[in-house]
Amino acid sequence: MTPNPDEQYCYLTTTGRTSGQPREIEIWFGLIGSNLYMLSGSGSENGRPKAHWVRNLVKQPSVTVRIGETAYAGLARLVEPGTDEDHAARELVVAKYTGSSSSDLSNWGRTSVVVAVELATSPSPASEAKSGEGAGG
Repeated sequence: MTPNPDEQYCYLTTTGRTSGQPREIEIWFGLIGSNLYMLSGSGSENGRPKAHWVRNLVKQPSVTVRIGETAYAGLARLVEPGTDEDHAARELVVAKYTGSSSSDLSNWGRTSVVVAVELATSPSPASEAKSGEGAGG
C-alpha cells in the first residue's frame, strides 16, 4: 500500500534514547517515492540536533511512521545539508504547508534539520492486523 502524501500529518514513533520507551509525535511531512521527509524547526546547536525526537532517531534509527490508518516501519537518518536531497525535501515540505499555515514558513524551511525515513514497501504487521488486512483478513 502506497502512503497517502495528501494526509496533513504523520505520526512518528521513535525509541527514547535514555528511557528505551516509544515516543510518538505528530508532524508535517512530505513524500518522494518511499522516502518520507520531515523538518525539525528546532535546528541544531554545535552540530547536534536540538529536538529530542531527532536525537532519539540518531541513536536508534528504526522508527515507525503512521500515515492515516497505516503504519510503516522505517529507517531514519539526517539528510546532509546542502545536497540536492536536502533542497528537494525542504522545498517539498514548505510548499505542502505554505497555504495551510498563517505563518511565513521560509525561515523554517531554511533553518530546519531535515530528516529522512526510508519506509518499508509494505505496511507493518501491526497496521495490517488493525485494518484486518493480515492473514485470514
